[in-house]
Amino acid sequence: MSKKSSKFIQLEWECPGCDGRNPGPDKSCLSCGAPQPDDVEFLAPAEQKVVTDEKSLQRAKAGADIYCAFCETRNAGTEETCIQCGADLGEGEKRKSGGEVRQRMAEKMVFCPSCDAENSSTNHSCSACGSPLKKESFSSAKKTTIAKQAENTPVPKKRKWLIPLIIAIILCCLAGAFFILSPSKSVRGIVEQVHWQTNISLQEEVEAHYSNERGNPPSDAYDVACHTESEEVCTEETIDQGNGFAEVVETCETHSEEYCSYSVMEWQRVEMLSLEGDNFAPQYASPSVSSNQRLGEESVDYTVIFSTDSEMLNYSVDELGEFKSFQIGSEWTLNMNRLGGIVSVER
Repeated sequence: MSKKSSKFIQLEWECPGCDGRNPGPDKSCLSCGAPQPDDVEFLAPAEQKVVTDEKSLQRAKAGADIYCAFCETRNAGTEETCIQCGADLGEGEKRKSGGEVRQRMAEKMVFCPSCDAENSSTNHSCSACGSPLKKESFSSAKKTTIAKQAENTPVPKKRKWLIPLIIAIILCCLAGAFFILSPSKSVRGIVEQVHWQTNISLQEEVEAHYSNERGNPPSDAYDVACHTESEEVCTEETIDQGNGFAEVVETCETHSEEYCSYSVMEWQRVEMLSLEGDNFAPQYASPSVSSNQRLGEESVDYTVIFSTDSEMLNYSVDELGEFKSFQIGSEWTLNMNRLGGIVSVER
């Protein structure tokens, strides 16, 4: 990780008495003359301007201002004696510094309250008449124009009904699904037939190739070729200097990632082997396998076929023990839903 100072910028502060916007180094408000409070918060302007002149740079690099312990006069960080009373500043208190500065959320343009001229949000005084600018300054004429535009602009009606409607639709869908799928009638059914189907996969070990995979290759990989890709990621922080200026510090880190190409032997399914039967003794295929083959995952489906007065119905069972309870010719009560499917069965 590396840190470097890329630039200094001038901050600004707002007068708590009149809302006047002032340059950070100024000790009193441009608008009302009130002194800058000791605990005032410096803000980074919306449009930052880099300090370039030597005098301002020296002031920015001087460090936090010092308050005289005797007369409380604010002095530059480079001063050793108070500019007001001449006291030694060794016992003085430095302004708070070192924290990250908040970014001002200001308008792109500010209107002078005296002449109604448009100014950049970075200006502290009007470029036309020199009057101090306050935060969010709008002339009465501009306010009137904006108010009239607001009156003539149709206000869209809030769709307060939309969320309740969506909730009502969801509830109706759930109720409908419950209504359709819940038992609606019961019929008598006789077990006409049972059926099972077993499935087992035949897997074969084959060579798989991977190219530019992120991270380390598997331990059993071969023909491995790796390379490292690096990227420098930089971020900026605006650090308060405690004197109306801020230092923009750039922090850079190098992020490295390894990418590898390799080959590895993997098991892949080459065939699904199935057996079927109409009894209560399901069996799985047991083929002969070569040295580079193996049998993989197994699955089984159990189906009971009922005959009713009007139709034949299928019913799926999960467990072999339950499957064996459906003896051929046994009679059951079938609970049906409105779609004609079997929901549950009972003796």
